[in-house]
Amino acid sequence: MLDTVITVDNLMDLAGSKVFWRGESYFSGNAVGRVRVMGDRIKARVQGTEVYQVELWDDGGQLGYDCTCPHAADGYFCKHCVAVGLAWIGGAADRPDVDDEDGTAVSRTPTDPWKLIQSYLETQPQETLVSRLMEIARRDDRLYQSLLLKAERGRSGSDQAKRFRRAIDEATRGAEDDWQSAEEFAEDLGAVIDALEELLEPQSATLLIDLTEHAIERAEKAMQHIEDDEEGAGVEVVERLGELHQKACRLAPPDPVELAERLFRLEGRQDLQFVSFSPDTYSEALGERGLKRYRELVEAQWRDLSPPDAGRYDPQYARLKRLMECLARLDGNVEELVAIRARDLDSSYSYLDIAEIWTQAGEPERALEWAERGLAAFPENTSNRLRDFLVAAYLERGRRDEALALTWVQFDEQPELSCYQKLKAVAERLGIWPEQRERALKRLEEYIQTEAAKTSRWRPRTSEPDYSSRVEIALWEEDPEAGLEAVGRGTCDSRLLIRLAGQLEAGQPDEAMKLYRRIIQPTIEQTNSRAYEEAVKLIRRVGELMKQQERLPEFREYVEGLRARYRAKRNFIKLLDTVRTA
Repeated sequence: MLDTVITVDNLMDLAGSKVFWRGESYFSGNAVGRVRVMGDRIKARVQGTEVYQVELWDDGGQLGYDCTCPHAADGYFCKHCVAVGLAWIGGAADRPDVDDEDGTAVSRTPTDPWKLIQSYLETQPQETLVSRLMEIARRDDRLYQSLLLKAERGRSGSDQAKRFRRAIDEATRGAEDDWQSAEEFAEDLGAVIDALEELLEPQSATLLIDLTEHAIERAEKAMQHIEDDEEGAGVEVVERLGELHQKACRLAPPDPVELAERLFRLEGRQDLQFVSFSPDTYSEALGERGLKRYRELVEAQWRDLSPPDAGRYDPQYARLKRLMECLARLDGNVEELVAIRARDLDSSYSYLDIAEIWTQAGEPERALEWAERGLAAFPENTSNRLRDFLVAAYLERGRRDEALALTWVQFDEQPELSCYQKLKAVAERLGIWPEQRERALKRLEEYIQTEAAKTSRWRPRTSEPDYSSRVEIALWEEDPEAGLEAVGRGTCDSRLLIRLAGQLEAGQPDEAMKLYRRIIQPTIEQTNSRAYEEAVKLIRRVGELMKQQERLPEFREYVEGLRARYRAKRNFIKLLDTVRTA
């Protein structure tokens, strides 16, 4: 019986505590799909790094198991099996009601596995629980470290500090000695942080400050040896240390001047990337005296630095600039913030940043002044964001011609959909869109022809005009006729052709089929599985349209022609065989 072999005890014995709790997190995180009963087995999918298939069964009174994950392939009872077992215990399976002894059907109510575990533990004698916990701790180094640190809490002085430092070193050494997964690193260090959090009390907060700084240094160094941290588990655990350091500083603040010097020194270390020791993060603990000292330290170095040459990045300058800006914001000093930004006006973006600062400060005229200065300073390489800022400002002030002219500059430089949309928005607001649209489409045609006529060392001959931009505009305007006319005069991106064919299906199915067939041949000739799949989708679409027109014999002839032409492409032919022609 599955109920007798799928128990919390069996799951924990087979998996071990570390794997068991990982499996529980998968279960509680809803990673287990539908649990189905298949004869004497249960099956389910579990979403992990990939989707894994799990089976559990009664193997002569023992729990039989199988999973498609690499860990299970090596013979281990994996976290995915644990998750499915907990789902079964919780009543998540699609299983029939069982009969009571008198034959009455009994409905199975889903059970919370945590409540089930709690109820089980509450019935056990204390000596049994202690024995079981000691047994698990001998197998699970994380639990061992956690219990040892908690036991050390009763002690005082250097022994406790040394024990915590050793635990921190142990938790971070794995990554330094050998490449380690982010998940393992986060779990090892997370167990130590759990114990460190118990030091967040007035009498031990000073010790906690020292310990978290040591842990941050070790963890940041270890992060250089972590494998992929796609889910951010490694970064998250390091940031957790930073938050604990901040709490300890607020709970038992050191001397404000000493704290400022300490934080400034830490913030200056380039090897610490994930934790910030900037003044805004610690403003409460620093207070007025500490912030004053922090500013003195920053300004002493800031005065001696010059902005780096354009295009060169100076990490020291960037750090001090960020800290100066942070202090200016803390003081609410907009003038100072602008002066800091104005030290290196190396692009039109720099002027836009200052314009946005003045806008947020409720000074629109000063914002406009800086934006116009940026336009004058960089007339050839002005960012479109700065132009957009000015266009909006000019429209608000009724400066119609200037707003339209700046919008046209963007379209002249990049005659494409995004700039066309901006031009329409401005021209419609001014009530002159029809004539501006005609002018824009004429300009786009000129651009297309000019680009096609260009030659170079790498392209010695002229090319066929590319009407992709014109088709994209037609699609946005829901004008498939204009798009169809454009593709008849040159080339076009295949993705746009597919979208155009989709818009043509309802009104002009024959033209839609022509476009699909125009795309199918070059798609097949790309010779890769993804291209074959895309080609077959389009072939099916052609078949649907021909079926609607009662032209299936013609479609069969078309498919047979493709089969004959591409018979050497066996993977394509396999996919083509799945296309229904009747």
